[in-house]
Amino acid sequence: MTVPPMIRLLRPHQWLKNLMLFFPPFLGGALFSSEILSRGIVPFAAFCCAASSIYLGNDIIDIQRDRAHPLKKLRPLPTGSISLPVAGGVACLLLLTAMLLGALVSTPFFLLLLAYLAVSWSYTLWFRQLPIFDIFCIASGFLFRLLAGGEAFRIEISAWLFLSVFLLALFLSTGKRFSEKMYLGGRAGTHRKALDTYPEGFLDGVMYMTGGAVLVTYTLYVIAHHRLIYTVPLCCFGLLRYILRVKSGKEGDPTESLLKDPVLFLVGAAWAAATAWGLYGE
Repeated sequence: MTVPPMIRLLRPHQWLKNLMLFFPPFLGGALFSSEILSRGIVPFAAFCCAASSIYLGNDIIDIQRDRAHPLKKLRPLPTGSISLPVAGGVACLLLLTAMLLGALVSTPFFLLLLAYLAVSWSYTLWFRQLPIFDIFCIASGFLFRLLAGGEAFRIEISAWLFLSVFLLALFLSTGKRFSEKMYLGGRAGTHRKALDTYPEGFLDGVMYMTGGAVLVTYTLYVIAHHRLIYTVPLCCFGLLRYILRVKSGKEGDPTESLLKDPVLFLVGAAWAAATAWGLYGE
């Protein structure tokens, strides 16, 4: 079945990242109540609209560069399936909708949403061309979602959870960059300047370092919940599977990896089920 060009442009599969908003109540043992679930609808919609507006803006800015990319040239804007004025209008509408929805939640949530938008646009316009800045900007998106989830559901984010999510986000961001560099080869610098500035071995070295750190901080986070300690092997397996995937030259985008790698998807589902059993099984 062919996906309509506008749906492809919005990239709804990337909205999976916004499930990070539900991590605080899920890990806090309070997710499965009607009040919590209903309270999450507006915050989730706000971040989905914000994310899609950023993707649209990014595609508009990158239209010429994407036409020279072996895969991105098939996107709706480079192919002409959707015109630039239409894409720009939809992006503005989504941005306004995101801000309106964010303001309905709370002032702190709205400020976190604005910070997410500001960093994302700064990344699109400047920081994605700068080494290290680019992967930190990508990683910050996960942190803003986590903090916004804590604010939306009035749940405090523990220090170990914050560190685990930050390091995991840095690990995945580095893996994404590493896979791009491997896939594009000698053309990497023409598509993204920062890729040429990373010396050989740097990105995979950072990936190993942050992957190990994630395992340590996550273990320290779950050690207070005895039954959650059994999710650590799943976490370790998932990290190693992702490293194997990107080192084998496959897609490193976190969402694409989860959806296209059956093993990684099953490990993620098993982690969620084991965590739910540990928190809600008693």
